[in-house]
Amino acid sequence: MTLRGKSDPGWSALVAEWKATQARLRERMVVAPLEPLPRFVAGADCAFSPDKRTIFAAAVVYDRETRRIVEVTHATRPAEIPYVPGFLSFREGPAIKQAIGALQHEFGAILFDGHGFAHPRRCGIASHLAIELDKPGVGVGKSRFIGAHGMPASRAGATTPLCDGGEQIGAVLRTQAGIRPVFVSIGHRVDLTSAVRLVLACCTRYRIPEPTRQADIEVAKLKRDQGRTGILSPSDL
Repeated sequence: MTLRGKSDPGWSALVAEWKATQARLRERMVVAPLEPLPRFVAGADCAFSPDKRTIFAAAVVYDRETRRIVEVTHATRPAEIPYVPGFLSFREGPAIKQAIGALQHEFGAILFDGHGFAHPRRCGIASHLAIELDKPGVGVGKSRFIGAHGMPASRAGATTPLCDGGEQIGAVLRTQAGIRPVFVSIGHRVDLTSAVRLVLACCTRYRIPEPTRQADIEVAKLKRDQGRTGILSPSDL
């Protein structure tokens, strides 16, 4: 696929195709308790080059018992489509899946920097990729995408429902006392209670759980290193 703009004649057809894909994936979503919580948890994140033509992705495996990262992988790919709200997985997904697919260490779940069920079609990037990979997945958004909510109590671990049209689509979770909450939603093969428990179990002294926090750090390093050596253009990749 080549880089498309919204003026492309095939744009409407492409968006319709994406919506159909999300609907099909949503039908495959499994909601079930994740018991016991896995010791090893993967995290994934990505970033873009300054010209938005290249995607840098990273995946990590975090050991909850030792509180350390045991594996890191990277992926670099051309950005083939522009950002469109609600279709993030089609833009970022291939690079993130490549990084996750390169992991050799076992892991029992994946935390994604983004939303899952908390999405207009109930299939955000965390659901899309977890379903395609058939792995337990959880969306951990740093900001709200859709839905309405109250504010959770100021203590760590406090939650309040995130709702859309009378349906609970996620939880607003305070991971640290007095710090801005995160937005947790089901990806695949978890339920919301398990998702919240897993996010809290992966938090140390930071607002963001370690798997996605460390993946973000790795992405920043990759982007910085590529900047020093000269970022590859899509034709070079």
